[in-house]
Amino acid sequence: MAGPGADVRIFGTVISTYTRICQIACEEAGLPHDVIATPAHSPENRHPFGRVPVVEIDGLELIESVAITRYIDTAHNGGALQPADPAARAITDQWIAIANNYLFPLFENGLVMPWIMHRVGGIEPDVEAINRALPAISRALGFCEGELQARGGWTRHGFTLADVFLYPVLRSLELTPQGAAGIAQCDRLGEWLAACRERPSIVATRWEIET
Repeated sequence: MAGPGADVRIFGTVISTYTRICQIACEEAGLPHDVIATPAHSPENRHPFGRVPVVEIDGLELIESVAITRYIDTAHNGGALQPADPAARAITDQWIAIANNYLFPLFENGLVMPWIMHRVGGIEPDVEAINRALPAISRALGFCEGELQARGGWTRHGFTLADVFLYPVLRSLELTPQGAAGIAQCDRLGEWLAACRERPSIVATRWEIET
């Protein structure tokens, strides 16, 4: 959702996992928002460490997607994406950390960026580097699948900020040939991705490369 006078201004790259995470949080809260295309390492980017996004909301300028999404959900969505029970919230926070600290860098460097550079810039992927990353990516997918099957993983408390973070991370992997093949072997993970794709906040923030 976007337009003049939007409540939230998101400065970030357009095809960006973390820009989309902030967009999904806005959609869940019903907040109109604009995305202002801002390359990470550019003079226009106000992030002190050259990352994206930077978000303007309620007179605040916020960086770091965890802080941004928690603020949006708490201030504008009644905390609907954050379980009230301390144990349930800890599970949610645990999966957000897994997404940010382990899955995103592994998927992004191992598969996602090589394929984006191939699609956008015509640069041939480094097949040897991708092959080196595949065993670790396979183990990560197996871990997620195993947790979903054994304990419900991050889904046991309904749709939370864990889903908001995990979906763009896993969806970007699914858009690569090897990632799609790996996810196709994970029944519960595939079911979760398919269910998320029908959620209005996910539909509204779909990347152009998905259509």
